[in-house]
Amino acid sequence: WDAVQWMIHQKNQPSATFPLSILSPSCGPLQMQHTFLVFDDVDPDDIEATVGAEAAEIMRKKQGIHKNKDTESALVKEKAFEGLTRAVAIDCEMVGVGPDGEDSILARVSLVNHFGKCIYDKFVKPTEKVTDYRTAVSGIRPEDIKEGEDLQTVQKEVAEILQGRIVVGHAIHNDLKILLLDHPKKKIRDTQKYKPFKKAVKSGRPSLKLLCREILNVKVQQGEHSSVQDAQATMRLYTMVRKQWEAEIKASRNNKDSSKKSVRKPKNPMGLCI
Repeated sequence: WDAVQWMIHQKNQPSATFPLSILSPSCGPLQMQHTFLVFDDVDPDDIEATVGAEAAEIMRKKQGIHKNKDTESALVKEKAFEGLTRAVAIDCEMVGVGPDGEDSILARVSLVNHFGKCIYDKFVKPTEKVTDYRTAVSGIRPEDIKEGEDLQTVQKEVAEILQGRIVVGHAIHNDLKILLLDHPKKKIRDTQKYKPFKKAVKSGRPSLKLLCREILNVKVQQGEHSSVQDAQATMRLYTMVRKQWEAEIKASRNNKDSSKKSVRKPKNPMGLCI
């Protein structure tokens, strides 16, 4: 309301009467007489698109938020190391096969390092006829995978990169499954399963889009997905809480080790049958 009221004042319009088309250009010239509209739950980005940047900034201040950073700058550290790091993040895009396109095969796999720098990004040649490219979500088009890399080559290259490293992902079991790869559980960090994240957004299985919006204040997956950007977003979520997350894992392992020691059978120095 503050944002719209400010705009009304700027245009010297009566405070109780203004065209609804200010808020939605698609609406007609309907007038709302002596009606107060509440915009506390309106996304400031929507206000910026329909009313203006200044009005949107007023609403952001009222809601106590800052304008979304440029997505790439928020997810990737500038002038950072571009090679392999101890932790990498992975994301895959898939296309549909079969009569209804419901079954999935790998179409693209992307890996980024600890700083969000892309270290691997390849399209994969389909192993069977694609019946649904799922372009609206996957971003994959026929020309992308027509000359893609062979699946076996991609599997080998990705496996070599992942070996011995912490692998970060969102619902990462889906990515490993489509790649036909395994990875030690102790080396996996799944942002969908991290309890503090689930608690923060009040969701048992939060989407990557939700976590980025609520925790990073960054919008991803606004249209066609990018496996590079999704991997960057997943890594950024991990690095935000890395020290806490790793400390929790270490403490959990220490507790398990202590429990195992406490239940060991006592030694039998006399060699007697028990």
